Amino acid sequence: MILNNQIFAAPMAGISDLPFRTVIRDFAPNVPVVTEMISCHSIVAGHKNCLRNFENYGAQGNVGTQIFGAVPDLMADAARILADAGASWIDINMGCPVPKVATRAGAGAYLMRDHALAGRIIGAVVRAVKIPVSVKTRLGWDDDNMDWADLVHVAADNGASWVTLHGRTRAAGYAGAAVHPKIENMPIPIIANGDIKSRTDVENMLAAGYSGAMIGRAMLGRPWIFGEILDDACAPTNIGRVASRHLDLMIEYYGARTAVPMFRKHLAWYSAGRPNSAEFRIKINGMMDADEIRNEILQFWGCA
Repeated sequence: MILNNQIFAAPMAGISDLPFRTVIRDFAPNVPVVTEMISCHSIVAGHKNCLRNFENYGAQGNVGTQIFGAVPDLMADAARILADAGASWIDINMGCPVPKVATRAGAGAYLMRDHALAGRIIGAVVRAVKIPVSVKTRLGWDDDNMDWADLVHVAADNGASWVTLHGRTRAAGYAGAAVHPKIENMPIPIIANGDIKSRTDVENMLAAGYSGAMIGRAMLGRPWIFGEILDDACAPTNIGRVASRHLDLMIEYYGARTAVPMFRKHLAWYSAGRPNSAEFRIKINGMMDADEIRNEILQFWGCA
């Protein structure tokens, strides 16, 4: 039996916002979810164009807020703000591979190359809050630097409660199959991430010594996957109703002008693999009106 605290919804930029997390909760109310990563600079400065800076996380259930940055004091200040806003735990991003984070900002995956700085950041965040702190990282910078186990020990020594390990290097990005090394003699729990797509995948990770699994790209267009894994439930009888609710939640959160173009990618994922999905995607990609989108959802899925 797989428990709620053994599967996590991954932080995905442009995906894991409040509307998407709410849809996940429709199918798995208690599963832990993680926000999109948030810049510590943005949080501390209170940038008004970042809605995540002003959410009431305490009203959202078991939600971790992921932060990134390279300055320990700023990371601590950001964590304190998010803890005060009701976050269940703070997750520190030490695995993002994109250049603007991992090279130009000296954050994300770059911290795999500077374990001393990584330790100072973890320690500062742990001391700043009274909620758990986790770290999300990768196997290493590249195939010649697979030192994830060393970073796990750094995290443990500085007070982190667990580490999520993405089974690729920074150099690999998101290409190729994820590799999940067997977990033995680690000082804190390790959560597997990368190519986790089914209940069987989660069970395999548990058998390999992981304490749980984090699902990322497999939840795109399939936010009910957590309910399926937890209780072997079936997919919704009409995906169109799920899509319509998701659209309404996005409009409520962002406003229609912003929400509609953002939502089109979700419709592409919801419709993938269905008959005439290519024509459907072409049709909606030029639409900016919410009512037109709703009508296309109705026509495509036949939902009321």
